[in-house]
Amino acid sequence: MSTDSKKQLTLFSLVLMIFTSVYGFANMPRAFFLMGYAAIPWYLIGALFFFLPYAFMMAEYGAAYKQEKGGIYSWMERSVGPKYAFIGTFMWYASYLVWQVNVSSTIWVPLSNAIFGADLTHNLTYFGLKPTMWLGILAVLWIILVTFISTQGLDKIKQVTSVGGLAVMLLNVVLLLGGFIVLILNGGQFAQPILNGLHDFAVSPNPAYQSGLSTVSFLTYAIFAYGGIEAVGGLVDQTKNAEKTFPLGVTISAIVISIGYALGIFMIGTFINWQEILSLPGVNTANVTYIVMENLGVVLAGSLGANPQAALTIGMWVARLVGLSMFLALTGAFFTLIYSPLKQLIEGTPKALWPKKFSELKNNMPVYAMYVQAVIVIILILIVAFGGDNASAFFNKLVIMTNVAMTIPYMFLSAAFPFFKKKDSIQKPFEIYKSYTLALIASIIVTVVIGFANLFSIIEPGLAKGNWLDTLLSGGGPLLFALIAFLLYKNYESKQTK
Repeated sequence: MSTDSKKQLTLFSLVLMIFTSVYGFANMPRAFFLMGYAAIPWYLIGALFFFLPYAFMMAEYGAAYKQEKGGIYSWMERSVGPKYAFIGTFMWYASYLVWQVNVSSTIWVPLSNAIFGADLTHNLTYFGLKPTMWLGILAVLWIILVTFISTQGLDKIKQVTSVGGLAVMLLNVVLLLGGFIVLILNGGQFAQPILNGLHDFAVSPNPAYQSGLSTVSFLTYAIFAYGGIEAVGGLVDQTKNAEKTFPLGVTISAIVISIGYALGIFMIGTFINWQEILSLPGVNTANVTYIVMENLGVVLAGSLGANPQAALTIGMWVARLVGLSMFLALTGAFFTLIYSPLKQLIEGTPKALWPKKFSELKNNMPVYAMYVQAVIVIILILIVAFGGDNASAFFNKLVIMTNVAMTIPYMFLSAAFPFFKKKDSIQKPFEIYKSYTLALIASIIVTVVIGFANLFSIIEPGLAKGNWLDTLLSGGGPLLFALIAFLLYKNYESKQTK
């Protein structure tokens, strides 16, 4: 066997890479905190009307363009046209840059929980520096380390993402098995009782999520939970037997993730009572995952006959396991997302758009472009960490701008799908949508669902909270990224005509 084929992705490696890129374990405790059992229908709606049909589109694109290195850019460019493809891909890439800034600074919270059993990042005050500054320094070191390891080639990334994927799977086993054991030991009694049948699956116990507008806006949250599967589009050319393995990997991942989310949210109700635990002051979306899983440890140990002190100790160790698993999972996602979006942007788009060195490959990676990306991310990190409160507020606005920008490219991809299906010149070795009509219906449903979710995400802060600045930024973010992309492409076009 050649060295190249040894380094190719197998079905198992591909599924784990998709799993770490898409599946966020924290999405389940957060969903239960915001909506209780009422989160389940919205997650199922998100799966049925967005994630599954969208994942099947990605599988068809990937199988048809298995030789293409440019991922989603190549898919859209061959289906619709280069300008359309570049604007969609650039917006998508820009949102991942901000994701790197955000996660490199927050990944230390789960690590602190893993080592100390609590988030102690706010205690980092050495040499007169504030905690945010230390987190910024750690984030810079993290970007340097991950970039260096990633430039060594895909086989190094594969090892990290496999560990991350297995860690998330372990957490799910703990949640599902632990919840099931608690349910049996408590004689089938749920900690969050289902007293009113379907009403409990329609109305949130959380007062902040009981109005029609806030409930429907939760669909946006569910769609964000399923985002990221297109990021592995750039891996098609590095997948073994791509026309079979890639669509199969995408399909398996999509089904497992959809069922996993719904089942996980349901099982949280076996050991958590919303009013007793999650309504307490101090519980928020940042720490609810640790609170939920620590509570699982306490309840499970108590149900098995442990004394209260021992149960609390076990709960703390479960919280540590969560911290370690989430750190490994985020690390796995980071190693995929630090190079896959960039690879698709550089290798798919016309070479004349970028400096010549950007397209030079070493270990099959755009190493120079990865270093430039690292410098941009490090500059953004330092501005946020050392720029005072104004910089922190600036970054919060940047994240708001990015949330919608990250999902707009899903609309570009789903809207391009009927054009892809109509072109008989494109060989399609794998097809789930057998007819053009079915493909068109799926494309309209997915595009409308994403558009609807984004519209609610944009207007909700203004209508519900009177925060029209966030509404302006949510809508303005994608427009700004689209404008930068349009100007870059216009510059490229003018060079070509000279």
